[in-house]
Amino acid sequence: MSGPTAKAPSNGDIIWLYQATQKIYPRSVNGRFARLRWAVVLITQLLFYGLPWLAWNGRQAVLFDLGARKFYLFGVVLWPQDFIYLTGLLVMSALALFLFTAVAGRVWCGYACPQTVYTEIFLWIERLLEGDRNVRMKLDQGPWGLNKALRKGAKHLAWGAVAVLTGFTFVGYFEPIRDLPAEILTLNASGWTLFWMLFYSVATWGNAGFMREQVCKYMCPYARFQSAMFDHDTLTVTYDQRRGEPRGSRPRSADPSTLNLGSCIDCSLCVQVCPTGIDIRQGLQYECIGCAACIDVCDDVMDRMNYPRGLIRYTTEREVQRPRDIAKGNEGALSHLLRPRTLVYATILTSIFSLWVWALSTRNPLRVDVIRDRNALARVVEDDRIENVFRLQLMNSDEHPHRYRVSVSGIPGIRIASASQFQVDSASNRIVALRVQVPEDTGDTGHADHADHAGDIAHRRSRPIEIQVTSDDEFPQPIREKSVFLFPAH
Repeated sequence: MSGPTAKAPSNGDIIWLYQATQKIYPRSVNGRFARLRWAVVLITQLLFYGLPWLAWNGRQAVLFDLGARKFYLFGVVLWPQDFIYLTGLLVMSALALFLFTAVAGRVWCGYACPQTVYTEIFLWIERLLEGDRNVRMKLDQGPWGLNKALRKGAKHLAWGAVAVLTGFTFVGYFEPIRDLPAEILTLNASGWTLFWMLFYSVATWGNAGFMREQVCKYMCPYARFQSAMFDHDTLTVTYDQRRGEPRGSRPRSADPSTLNLGSCIDCSLCVQVCPTGIDIRQGLQYECIGCAACIDVCDDVMDRMNYPRGLIRYTTEREVQRPRDIAKGNEGALSHLLRPRTLVYATILTSIFSLWVWALSTRNPLRVDVIRDRNALARVVEDDRIENVFRLQLMNSDEHPHRYRVSVSGIPGIRIASASQFQVDSASNRIVALRVQVPEDTGDTGHADHADHAGDIAHRRSRPIEIQVTSDDEFPQPIREKSVFLFPAH
């Protein structure tokens, strides 16, 4: 991870401002946190790859149909007018990230971030086809031959298969996934479909196969502002310097106290397993993603040396700085998880989530937009009545069809001269024409002597009205939309 050493400036010296990046070869590790990390990988990938294939009421359970501007989330159908629910979801995601970070640092990065998840998958394929750390290093440093070409080729074929499957699934969230294979094989897929599938495939292949820790260290903004959400009681991966130093190698049977050594045997395995290539013994660094691989490998070393576990562990800054009895474990750090900061985050998050669920469950599935017919603003029809034509867009976001009744009020004698009841299918919209009429003399306000006033003239030429749309079934609460009835100029 280091490049040429910078020298003190003098005549003729070259000062290197950037370090050359060296490839990191993470060593495989086993342990409780490694098993937990792989459990999260399996759960997230089962959800990601499986949700688009799940059927719900005869359609895809999760589908963001951008063309039809409808978003299907199981039994909920959202329209662009329901953007407030997406806003609430984003706010809750941000608050959840703040809460998790205040409690356990970059636990999201270490276990559930897509970059971490796909890097773990690609590393597993790499180890399977090329071998563990030392074998991969020797293979990369050696000359090209048939063995190297076959191993590298098989690895990239496997990476490509995972990447293409990922890109295909990603597009399947925006287009019906069951129709995608036939469209792609028969070359009937649109250009944008193929573009996004290829783009996401290449992004997965490049980020998880090559860039890896560079994404976490330089491209992800979370690594830069995470420290603002840490405090002295945040659980982080920590090396206990008081117990580990001074470090040094020694026989397994030796007593470290007689050698004036700490528990760290300086095996550097914690550095070899780190996916970002840092040395946790140098203290907490922003590159650390909290994956706990160093904890697993260090605990294994402590077991082989017959030392107590916990030289590297999840703990807090406050806990590691005070005297600690190794036999008592890490109860002091865990006891500070519930503190004012986390309680405030949790209270706000719970309140917003409860409000969001309530609003979503009690929302009226009917949406109404009133659009004036600009081809016929106002006209005089039979029986000396004045008619305006409105276009109503009725949007039914429910999973069942509904029949709606339309009424109008606001002017004496106002009535609907066209059909006033309409059937709208499930999860669909319908635009209907509504002819609204009022008696001709309604436009005369009775203030002809003040007709020279612009305000009175405007009042005579337009009057506010209210259009009500009511469902005939379980949603009796009407939707009220205000509009304006125009009178012809005299």
